[in-house]
Amino acid sequence: MGNLILIGPMGSGKTTVGKALAPRLGLEFVDLDQQIEQRCGVDVSLIFEIEGEQGFRAREHAMLVELSKRQGMLLATGGGSVINPANRELLRATGLVVWLQTGVDQQLRRLARDQRRPLLRAPDRRERLEALAAERDPLYRTCAHRVVRSADISPARMALRAEKEIRQALSEVTPT
Repeated sequence: MGNLILIGPMGSGKTTVGKALAPRLGLEFVDLDQQIEQRCGVDVSLIFEIEGEQGFRAREHAMLVELSKRQGMLLATGGGSVINPANRELLRATGLVVWLQTGVDQQLRRLARDQRRPLLRAPDRRERLEALAAERDPLYRTCAHRVVRSADISPARMALRAEKEIRQALSEVTPT
């Protein structure tokens, strides 16, 4: 198997499901935001604070270019990775792109206590998440090879569900 890339909004389970799914598929788990943090020595929030979203997006693109040269990984992207058209192209060329699709209600439940995400710092979180969904959902749709609806189940069960759908997708493109 080549690479598997998980896309979707914050709170859709990309990292949690990815960590559970990668060993089941024999892939190395790689989290894009964690790679950026390791490279910079600071967390994403501080990068946003110092360089703004534009500075962070430039770092994100550079890291995607670097990671796109690797094989055998499950890559959990950041929610905004799809904003840049070059990133969408790169992701599709790098591996099988799976959109973990989730609704705003589920995001609100999962992110209720989260204070780290810069784009979630808003007076009305629901309004912010709805605006992000309106902007990004069409981009996720055009980037994804496959859609897996995120559900209110344990990460382990979600990983099993995603694995089933991914194996189905692979069997459709790989002769048996």
